[in-house]
Amino acid sequence: MSGFADRCVTGVRGRRGRGNPLRMNVNQPSPRAAGHHGGAADTVVTERRLKHRGLSDQQIADRCGPGGPWQQVLPQVYLLHPGPPSSQERVRAALLYAGRDPRAPRAMVTGPAALALYGFACVPALAGLPRIDVLIGRHRRLRDAGDVALHRADELPQPRDVAGVPCAPPARALADAVAALDDVDTVRVLFAEAVRRGHCEAQAVIAELTRGGLLEAPHVCGATDVLRAEGRALAEERLYAMVRRHRLPDPVWNVRLTLPGGPPLGGVDAYWPEHAVALVIEACSCPKGGTDSWSARHRERLEALGITVLPVTADALRDAEQQQAGVVLSALMASGEGAPAAYVVVTPR
Repeated sequence: MSGFADRCVTGVRGRRGRGNPLRMNVNQPSPRAAGHHGGAADTVVTERRLKHRGLSDQQIADRCGPGGPWQQVLPQVYLLHPGPPSSQERVRAALLYAGRDPRAPRAMVTGPAALALYGFACVPALAGLPRIDVLIGRHRRLRDAGDVALHRADELPQPRDVAGVPCAPPARALADAVAALDDVDTVRVLFAEAVRRGHCEAQAVIAELTRGGLLEAPHVCGATDVLRAEGRALAEERLYAMVRRHRLPDPVWNVRLTLPGGPPLGGVDAYWPEHAVALVIEACSCPKGGTDSWSARHRERLEALGITVLPVTADALRDAEQQQAGVVLSALMASGEGAPAAYVVVTPR
């Protein structure tokens, strides 16, 4: 049996009541269900739409009876063919049950189903997921039904269109997926892929976990070191690319500065010795272990020695690369205007 557990870790457990949304389901859709190419909009409809077409309650019930051509898959949602629904039809049925047209911004797919649509390699395809998670407003009076699990938000995020399906942003979908787990190894794999493959920033994940009150959960708190590590690795790659693309002078990378015969001054991510300019990546703020970002005390010590310290965030390297390159270039050009910097020993970190 293939699936999330086989690809990443074993022993994944879901929370009581909803089951594990990431356990692979070996029951695949029938060839008939998988072969519906007309689109779920033609095969999944609401009771309101059927009545608008002129069908009565009795006519709908007759068609959904034993041996009938239709079936009711969710309250007031019908599948207009026998046999299991396709993945596309399951998603449309879930969104229609949430009381919306699939393109309206009032509800969206979240959790493992959204991660599968985003292409997370460690999450089973939609056909292997036992449920579809949907994010709705907190005021909506709906309950979980069938294979639909509802999540609520005081303020809905702006959905992203993924193959015509409105999905919660990756960080929010990831938080909703993690909320149903209690296995730290599974969470670590999800966090690693989310940041490493560029689905979302580590800080965005932290923000969503904080909003959902999940940071204190043992299976989450024990995995935040992955967010720090992956976020730093991604920021370092962006820093290398910035120096290369903007043809900045080559620094020495990832070094430790020390006064001759004195105490260490700390490590920096890039250092231009001839200019006495240091660049430090500000890491994401994660609990239990804090952050490896530079404190004001460290920065003051270096600047007192005549070394210019340039802090930069992963977000700035992504969103304002040209501006950050300009800041570095300006610091390098201005390095000869002040008093000479103190001599420091540079060693690999």
